[in-house]
Amino acid sequence: MPHTTTLGVDLAAQPENTAYCLIEWLKPKARIRELRCGADDAILLEMFGRSDKVGIDAPFGWPIAFAAAIYTHQRRNVWPAVGTASLRYRVTDHVVRERIKRWPLSVSSDLIGVTAMRAARLLSESGQIDRSGRGRFVEVYPAAALHIWGFPSTGYKKKPGEEKRCVVTRSLITATKTWLDWPVDAQRACEKSDDALDAVVAALVAWAAATDQTEPIPQEHMATAKQEGWTALPRDGSLARLAQTR
Repeated sequence: MPHTTTLGVDLAAQPENTAYCLIEWLKPKARIRELRCGADDAILLEMFGRSDKVGIDAPFGWPIAFAAAIYTHQRRNVWPAVGTASLRYRVTDHVVRERIKRWPLSVSSDLIGVTAMRAARLLSESGQIDRSGRGRFVEVYPAAALHIWGFPSTGYKKKPGEEKRCVVTRSLITATKTWLDWPVDAQRACEKSDDALDAVVAALVAWAAATDQTEPIPQEHMATAKQEGWTALPRDGSLARLAQTR
């Protein structure tokens, strides 16, 4: 196979809320090699270098209309006559909304914008990247992947979501137990932290992207995806097929 290791990163604005998961894709079983909560930029850049495909839970860009509006406003003190929705959401956000029936956070008007700035800095330090995800780095959305794979995808965050997070973790382990080795400490980390759980899912989606198990980008949106970024959504039923592509 073209890739042997995938890295999933649940990126946050601050290192203490950032988690990563490294999966090695071997036979007879893939294995979670590292799962860590708390990662600064230096650690992430080191892990990037150890990984064949990297899935990052953060937007890779901003809406084209938003970037143009800010540029025009700064240069000429003019705010263009465009709808608010086109300033808030990227094309890929509309696709996600249609697929899972809820909006992802807006990179231009929600707090995730700070996380996106960190992602942009990390990716720029990693050299030229393809924001559409066709290179080594791909934008992922763990909650959307959980939804598509048939797991609960809301209500599992932070302390109030602990009970549901344990259910999701154990269900994911059951669904992958024939082909993915989960160390006991990895299971415990996911039950304790949604950051860890999202990092594992991000690493799985990275493999899906690497093995053509994500929805293709419509050709008419390819140029936009290269500027705004594009969220890789796994295909229906793809979780079970990941084992077949090792």
